Amino acid sequence: MIVNKLEKLKSMENFVDLYTDYLMTSSSYTTATGMSHLLSIKHDKITRALSTGVYDSKFLWKKAKPYIEELTRSKETIILSFDDSIQEKQYTDESELNTWHFDHVFGRSVKRVDFLTALVEVGGMRLPCGVEFIKKDIWVTDALTGKQKRKSSKTKNELFREMLQECSSKIHFDHVLADSWFSSAENMIYCKATLKNDFIIALKSNRKVALSLEDKQNKAYVGIETLRPGQQTVEVWFEKLNFPLLLTKQVFKNENGTVGELYLACSDLSLSYEQITTIYKKRWAVEEYHKSIKSNTGFAKSPTKKPETQMNHFVLSIVAYIKLEWLKQRTGKNHFAMKTQIHLAAQQAAYNELHKLSTPRAA
Repeated sequence: MIVNKLEKLKSMENFVDLYTDYLMTSSSYTTATGMSHLLSIKHDKITRALSTGVYDSKFLWKKAKPYIEELTRSKETIILSFDDSIQEKQYTDESELNTWHFDHVFGRSVKRVDFLTALVEVGGMRLPCGVEFIKKDIWVTDALTGKQKRKSSKTKNELFREMLQECSSKIHFDHVLADSWFSSAENMIYCKATLKNDFIIALKSNRKVALSLEDKQNKAYVGIETLRPGQQTVEVWFEKLNFPLLLTKQVFKNENGTVGELYLACSDLSLSYEQITTIYKKRWAVEEYHKSIKSNTGFAKSPTKKPETQMNHFVLSIVAYIKLEWLKQRTGKNHFAMKTQIHLAAQQAAYNELHKLSTPRAA
């Protein structure tokens, strides 16, 4: 498929096709040199195309739009999930893109790329329709140390609201799903009151609510961890919201045997406990998306140096994911199974080539 396109590299669109196919078939670091050797294309032509192209969230939407428009014609529930993820890049030069963020898992700052994705899920298909990178693009003086440090001009929650507005203008969806990072009253108001979208968002256990409008007016709030709703919903009022929400609580066992709790706030008052928890489970799709782009499309496997080129590579690896997701629909195989099949075919070709080299020529 790639070889037939070699003579068409003149247009930027064909470069995208070639580069994403290369990412899908590669098993190690993806480099301009590696692509050049594989496809017999000049190295500097690949480098120039990757560094001068503009591959951003708008470009991603352009590639995803035909698929999403086809899928959203169905009568199935359409979910829009938001989640952020990180990619450590310890050995890549620091920049506004690859910089230090505090990591609660390690209890220290880690040099990494941080990005936020909007993912549409319908009928088992999961397609990213927007991505933004959290850049620490301004310098400020630390009040305690007096030293200069990087800071983002836009917070993750500001990017969330911008992306939500953008998605609302392009796509019909039934529910917005997000984790507790995005559970601020400002985000809830923007989603429900401003954009008229229903949401199901996880809450931290320290949130406080009123159990009636009268309690809210009397400022009688209780911590949600004190509530024992069981497998049912409870109508609650947040201090800064002028509309009620349904609260649910799930208790579950983790793989290590510990017990976990998950509180969910839902703006659609017509849903039952079972419907809320079933819909929220679909947010797992965004975790599978993160795993696939990092394992199957070379998201972190480019040694590019400049932030602009790095972002172009990252976005194109997400475009490669869209190709894999559509192939999944056609073949019935998941991304990892297809990647294994590609690697096996490559290994068989290498084995056959070795056998040819090892066979003595006839006299």
